[in-house]
Amino acid sequence: MCRFIRENGISIGFGIAFLLALAGQAVAGNAEFNNQLATDGLAQVSFLDYLTSSDFAVDVAENWQSEYLQFFLYVFATVWLLQRGSPESKSMHKAGIESDKDQQVGPHAGPDAPRWARAGGVRQAVFSRSLGLVMAGLFLLSWLAQSIAGSAAYNEQQLRQLQAPIGWSQYIASADFWSRSLQNWQSELLAVASMAILSVYLRQRGSPESKPVGAPHSSTGVEG
Repeated sequence: MCRFIRENGISIGFGIAFLLALAGQAVAGNAEFNNQLATDGLAQVSFLDYLTSSDFAVDVAENWQSEYLQFFLYVFATVWLLQRGSPESKSMHKAGIESDKDQQVGPHAGPDAPRWARAGGVRQAVFSRSLGLVMAGLFLLSWLAQSIAGSAAYNEQQLRQLQAPIGWSQYIASADFWSRSLQNWQSELLAVASMAILSVYLRQRGSPESKPVGAPHSSTGVEG
């Protein structure tokens, strides 16, 4: 068990932190939602009812989609885009998809390489882009979930204010939908850009997200 925890520390640690943060969001969100209902003179909802509400669903989904967008763009963009001196970038001479030899695929794959890396054709093409494709798929699914839950939450608010609800297609063209999306996108893109440039000049000893403390600022693609 100790070995399993040690070998999976990142996923376990962040998974537990995620669940704690989600639980905290649910508790705080329920309190905020009930405060809003009280202001409108409406009956409050239980914690379980709030967990299954569109209000909670849209708040969760809009954060998830922005995170997956960040990773999707980062995975694909860093194939071609470089940042001199950053450990978040490949070396300056490696822009592009690189050679089969560099990527250890096909005839250059080792005996313990994934089976689809040793294969050719469509299987190798899909596997060699599988991380970005899955991130793109998760982004689109969570963005769709945000649009559906957001439409329901928006219409609930419309009805509380004695206004007519709108359809899903109208909602995805609305200011509410794009405000929710863009306010998260800009923060994620800023974080990526900040990490790329700050890691050129700053260090975190022992972290794979940082260069070795004594590495020159111009060292690119070197991790500590």
